[in-house]
Amino acid sequence: MPDSPPAPDLDLRLVRYFTAVAEHRHFGRAAEALHITQPSLSRQIRRLEQQLGARLLDRTPQGSRLTEAGEVFLPRAKALLRSAAQAAAHTRAAAEPSRITIGYTAGLIVTPAVRELRRRYPDADVRTLHLDWHERHTALFEHRVDAMVTRLPFPTEQAHVTVLYDEPRVLLVPLEHRLAGKESVTLDDIADEPLPRVADPAWNAFWRIDPRPDGSPAPDGPFVEALEDKLELIAAGEAVAITALPRVGALRPDLTAIPLHGVEPSHVVLATRAGDRSRLLAAFRKSARAHLGANGL
Repeated sequence: MPDSPPAPDLDLRLVRYFTAVAEHRHFGRAAEALHITQPSLSRQIRRLEQQLGARLLDRTPQGSRLTEAGEVFLPRAKALLRSAAQAAAHTRAAAEPSRITIGYTAGLIVTPAVRELRRRYPDADVRTLHLDWHERHTALFEHRVDAMVTRLPFPTEQAHVTVLYDEPRVLLVPLEHRLAGKESVTLDDIADEPLPRVADPAWNAFWRIDPRPDGSPAPDGPFVEALEDKLELIAAGEAVAITALPRVGALRPDLTAIPLHGVEPSHVVLATRAGDRSRLLAAFRKSARAHLGANGL
């Protein structure tokens, strides 16, 4: 029986670059997310394709698309990255049993709960990490964070989720907008107002309320990736946005928030991996309920 050809020595960094391009469907946006140049990213993808002996991506006028080989490789690439992250995390856990990293997203404060955890476990290495909205699921399941305070919706399969508190949803408009100054608005008031879109369908459905209760689609606004870009579009009068009314922090001076009636609130949650049972996670969950929950901040 002939010997099987040797398996290629895959560079996990190149695999991660490939999954980023597959996610963004665009070399430029993927390069920006990875903080590298587009020519460098193209070279790294070609290196991976050479290692595998197959073309993974085709460029198109609209961006890029997976080849048949790329479609086959993508789920295996994601599984490979998860496996590597889990191996590293379990090794660190064995060597550093008193370490935890707590992630949080825009407009949310974890300081009181983190401070309490550090007070109770002064010898523990308690770290915090700010996450962009699109990093939430990957950061948790790639073991870059052990706990995460964020807003729903996001994929919660294999996650333990604790609702900490609710935030009313509001309409964000520029100061000169026709609705600015009103005490409240409803969906009928913004039936024809374009709202920004993102790549996450669940996020669009919740924050654009798409479809509307009567089944009609929400008007499409510009596609955005970063919060700052969304705020700039709103300030320029190109769109309005439905967002949460945070407990702390101030809006840009050229924007105003109007209470939006008739919609469910945003849910702020603590998420951890379902199988994690460390004493620090249990302690942080208790601290988060006490200091970040309904009776906290």
